[in-house]
Formats: sequence, structure tokens, C-alpha cells
Amino acid sequence: MAGKKPDHEAAPKNEDEAAFRQAMAGVRPLKQEARITPAKKKTTAVTRRNKEQATLSQDQNVFTFSDPVDLREVQSEENLFFARAGIQQKVAKRLRRGEYPPEDELDLHGYTVNEARTALADFIDNCKKQYIRYVRIIHGKGFRSEDKIPVIKTHVAYWLPQHPDVLAFASCLAKDGGSGALYVLLRSAKRK
Repeated sequence: MAGKKPDHEAAPKNEDEAAFRQAMAGVRPLKQEARITPAKKKTTAVTRRNKEQATLSQDQNVFTFSDPVDLREVQSEENLFFARAGIQQKVAKRLRRGEYPPEDELDLHGYTVNEARTALADFIDNCKKQYIRYVRIIHGKGFRSEDKIPVIKTHVAYWLPQHPDVLAFASCLAKDGGSGALYVLLRSAKRK
């Protein structure tokens, strides 16, 4: 194998690689004793619990919902409501009355639980990027699922309070989907 160049000396495959090699010419690895090892951070029980419950995906920077440990099934016709501490009663009341017109919506009919989890996280993330505050999420009532149990509705009711950008949600008025959909108030992003 005499005459064969090592992989790092092979001809560049494209212009980017050639530019990178040129920029890195003369760069040498640090000697082992010259390296600095960062101190390990102490992990408290609270941060471990928070990491287990909900994390940001480093690849996509999109919120990921945790799986329910002890999930209470909601009923098909059950009306849902959630509001974070600090939400004004007047705002919560207007949300329940459907007085805020939804600026966007997500329909989760036909989704599996995993597909719904990903779609919901992506949807909220995209809404924040577009400065959207009021949305409607259609989860259905579960009439087509086994035993008529609203699986997606149950999971959405569990997931939404986990997301830090969800300030409140309430079941829709009959004209907007009733107990098969939610009005959701999102935290507003600061415009640049």
C-alpha cells in the first residue's frame, strides 16, 4: 500500500471541503496534557425530573412532550380547561367563550399518538416563530377509536400543560368543534 495517501490527505471532494482544508492547514491537535477538562455540572433531582418530563430536541430545537406515566382518560364529551397561574380571569373567560379568533389550526384526526405528539410540538414551535397567539387544535372525540375512547384527546390534554408556551386552553364552542377541539392561548414571542 505504498503511495496511498491517508484519508485526511486525499483529494477534496468539493469546493467546501477544499476551503475547509485550506483554512485548517497547519492546525495541530492539542497535546493531551494541554487539554482542559470542563467540570461536571451537578444534577439535582428537580432538573432530572424536568429533563425526563419534557426536553428540547437538540437536532430540531423543538419541544418534546413526555410520555404519560399515569394517564387519566378523558371522556368524549368532556369539556377541558387549563390556565397557568397568572392568567387573568377575564382572558380565560374570553378564551372559553371563543372570543379570540384562531389565527391557525391543527387537525389531528387520523394521527397515531406518536404522530400527534410530533405534529403538536412542531405546530406550537411554528406558531411561536410566526408570532401566532391564538390557535385551534382539533383532536376529535374518539368515536372511531377502539372502545370509543378519545386517545388523542386524552394525550393532548396531558401534553399541552407541559409546554411552557401554552398559557391556557379550553374546549371550543359547538360551532368550532365543541369538546372535539380546543382554543389555545400561546405565549407571545417578541418581534425583532
